Amino acid sequence: MVVSPEEPWLLPEGVDELLPPRSGDIERLGRMLLDTCATWGYELVMPPLVEYLDALLTGTAGALGLQTFTLTDQLSGRLLGIRADITPQAARIDARRLRRDVPVRLCYLGTVLHARADVAGESRCPLQLGAELFGHVGLESDAEVLALAIETLALAGLEQAHISLGHTELVRELLARCGLSAGQEQQLHGILQRKAGDELRSCLRDWSVPGREAKALAALMQLHGGLGVLAEARRHLRHCGTEMLRYIDDLEALVKRMDGLLDADRVHFELCEMHGYTYHNGIVFGAYLPGLGSAVLQGGRYDNVGRAFGRARPATGFSTDVKLLVNQQPPGSGRCTALLAPWPTHDSALQAEVTRRRRAGETVIYALPGQVQDPAAQGCNRELYRQQDGGWQVRPLD
Repeated sequence: MVVSPEEPWLLPEGVDELLPPRSGDIERLGRMLLDTCATWGYELVMPPLVEYLDALLTGTAGALGLQTFTLTDQLSGRLLGIRADITPQAARIDARRLRRDVPVRLCYLGTVLHARADVAGESRCPLQLGAELFGHVGLESDAEVLALAIETLALAGLEQAHISLGHTELVRELLARCGLSAGQEQQLHGILQRKAGDELRSCLRDWSVPGREAKALAALMQLHGGLGVLAEARRHLRHCGTEMLRYIDDLEALVKRMDGLLDADRVHFELCEMHGYTYHNGIVFGAYLPGLGSAVLQGGRYDNVGRAFGRARPATGFSTDVKLLVNQQPPGSGRCTALLAPWPTHDSALQAEVTRRRRAGETVIYALPGQVQDPAAQGCNRELYRQQDGGWQVRPLD
């Protein structure tokens, strides 16, 4: 978008501002989701919007380099970065600030800024909500985080979302067996992400990849679907070692732990999942809605992040964009629900009634003197009126 000098108020492409009633919907959902995280024992943290760039991109968070805006600190002369993801900041807080020896549960809600949109037309300033669990390496913590993610979707009214599950170590283990150079491995990442079968077979042949690994990689790229795909994966990977089969077992065990929380027809396995490949190192998941190409929520295990901050800790978590969640629903707060009250000129009884109702959580709007009233435009569908005995009651507005 080209901004002319006559229109300097136009916002940059991908940068949006929130207006009523949607802004109210987003704020209420964010508050409700944080309150829910608190009931699970997740403590709220508020990391800074900017940090020194070298700290912000430490370790595996360096994959965020292309998404991070930079600027120069006028005080120190050092480069600063505007956060593109809060998850690495939470890992830093666990490793460097809290330093607890028990499992730590943290949650957060804040705006992040992306140098470019992940999907064309999407916002570059998501309102990121997330929950992270540090200090436990078992499937139980993976299950807890996934269960909280499912509840998050339900609270947002997105119970119909499908859950995609994968395991990054399946691809990583196979590629490690192929004896490829760093450049060749990077090329294969793109091929696997595009699911370009002919290109994959051509490269594996040209690079003289052993037949067992080549067949397993080609099969893995096609292994996606319901629960039955796990049995098929075991058949294709049975000659690749017990560790590969254990990854499949972990996926099956996780789904069994979700019994009662996740319907089998909502589970989809993607055994060649490449999203977050450089960041995650275990079970990963995403939530998808019909007709929407990108995930509305993503998460998984990322045990390697804390090591860069001097304290290696197992970690798993998820994050989502609250604005994206709300945008999947029709506006909820646009309907008229407020109460219109006369201007309380020397009327202590009216003032007391308005105060009482506001403290009870009700929205009450005064009709300002001299203003031509349009109650519906102000969100009002009822009004306070004086009874003959001097008391105040509510009646609907036409």
